[in-house]
Amino acid sequence: MHLNKATVQKEWLLIDAENQVVGRLAAKVARILRGKYKPGYTPHVDCGDNVIIINVEKVVFTGKKMTDKRYIRHTQYPGGQRVATPAQWMKTHPERILEHAIKGMLPKTRLGNALFKNLYLYVGTEHKQVAQKPKVVDINTLN
Repeated sequence: MHLNKATVQKEWLLIDAENQVVGRLAAKVARILRGKYKPGYTPHVDCGDNVIIINVEKVVFTGKKMTDKRYIRHTQYPGGQRVATPAQWMKTHPERILEHAIKGMLPKTRLGNALFKNLYLYVGTEHKQVAQKPKVVDINTLN
């Protein structure tokens, strides 16, 4: 059974990121955004759910990645290479760590950009999507 934009049933899911490992959480959220947990998964259609993640500042890395991992970017000017660690990102913009990890696991196409817009990350437990009545999901039960 193939889904299309009109027949897809989207849900709102709420995930608590407290004490979750970044890569494992990102992989499961990317699968949910993509719709791969649904029986009618169609690769070229946005059939995934909307995901709200709270407590993004409480995610953890395994090993010494918090200080040894490096995020490298370039300003496009000569000598403009900039390096940051997850510990530095945690101080200023903790949601960027999960954004970076999840976006890297989505397709690099217009569909991937559309899927990424279904993700909402919040520092703390408060979120703006209360009216959608999101269903709380225990991410550890998904395989």
